[in-house]
Amino acid sequence: MPSRVVQLTSSDQHPFNGYLAEPTGSVRGAVIVIQEIFGVNAHIREVCDSYAAAGYRALAPALFDRVEPGIELGYGGADMMQGVEIARGKLRREETLRDLQAAIDYLGSNQKIGVVGYCFGGLMSWLVACELKGIACAVSYYGGGVSGEMERTAKVPVIFHFGKLDAHIPMEQVSAVEQACPGSEVHVYDADHGFNCNHRASFDAAAADLARQRSLDFFATHLP
Repeated sequence: MPSRVVQLTSSDQHPFNGYLAEPTGSVRGAVIVIQEIFGVNAHIREVCDSYAAAGYRALAPALFDRVEPGIELGYGGADMMQGVEIARGKLRREETLRDLQAAIDYLGSNQKIGVVGYCFGGLMSWLVACELKGIACAVSYYGGGVSGEMERTAKVPVIFHFGKLDAHIPMEQVSAVEQACPGSEVHVYDADHGFNCNHRASFDAAAADLARQRSLDFFATHLP
């Protein structure tokens, strides 16, 4: 399907890139794909392409461009440490949300827009659902720190995907999300952190396929 790099501009005039994948047939809506701590790398581009294949305009904003343009990391120890350092130490949350609002605005108001995020992006998906405007729903995959943000209230429907074997997000944190969000679907899979990424050793095909189908069903409901 057609894809290209587009330039986005935040409200503070910060320019940054985004990877945009377009459907080849009819458009069912639009989806913002929020990266892991590894930048808009090959996997995130593949995620965008997969949503485009399902009929959605899919845009992944390069949130790490705030630190250094074009950062793409692998999944080894050194790259993971660099990604954690950027996400937790160098990015400012308010600027990241500003960039995500710019991505939402880029897709325009003539279609309904959903958000899906993974890991770091899973947390940001929840914050987008609570803080930003212009979206209809959000999907959060194994968002580290989500349970610590439950004092917020989502403005739109949200579903969550977690891995039972995820040492980064123990089940007591998942239970806290379930208790705080009784109206949301909280799905738990017999899988580890990062189970959706087929570039990682923790990839779990069965969990990834089921979570993707549930996410597509969710988008079909809220992005008609």
